[in-house]
Amino acid sequence: MASLQDQLLKAGLVDGKKAKQISKEKRKQNKVAKKSGDVQVDEAKLAAEQARAEKVARDRELNAQREAAAQQKAIAAQIKQLIERNKQPKGANGQNDIAYHFTFDKKVKKLYVSAAVQDHLIAGRLVIVGEGEHFELVPRVIADKIAERNPQMVVQPPEKSTPVDEEDPYAGYEIPDDLMW
Repeated sequence: MASLQDQLLKAGLVDGKKAKQISKEKRKQNKVAKKSGDVQVDEAKLAAEQARAEKVARDRELNAQREAAAQQKAIAAQIKQLIERNKQPKGANGQNDIAYHFTFDKKVKKLYVSAAVQDHLIAGRLVIVGEGEHFELVPRVIADKIAERNPQMVVQPPEKSTPVDEEDPYAGYEIPDDLMW
């Protein structure tokens, strides 16, 4: 196989005089480098090595992003499975339903439940979990597991006690938990 210099000469891109001058300069640089003991740096090899290192870094970053996306997908599947396996009936049959109001994603939502389910919700034995507009009831233990994976999906139950201000004129009047508006 012919060298690059021969190929350029045949193609007419370089004349013979210019090719001899370039090869002479290259030999001269090699001689000087050998005599002085300097290591001659090949820019092409350096550029190739740098490009390879950048590609490896870019590949690592892309793999990390793919792994993070796969992990998020796995967590979402785990949450969905926990909800599907442990969801509790709302007990709402349409006749004696009670509208249970709660806050989710900074909005007040309501869920129709039976009186027994409302008692369980108030006591904290059942917890509401949801995503978007779909809400389910799950036991407290399962809600804690879901909260470990994604705390935004779990509706926090109402606090049992609130600090009482000593100067509050209505301190003696307690508001019931099941107050309906």
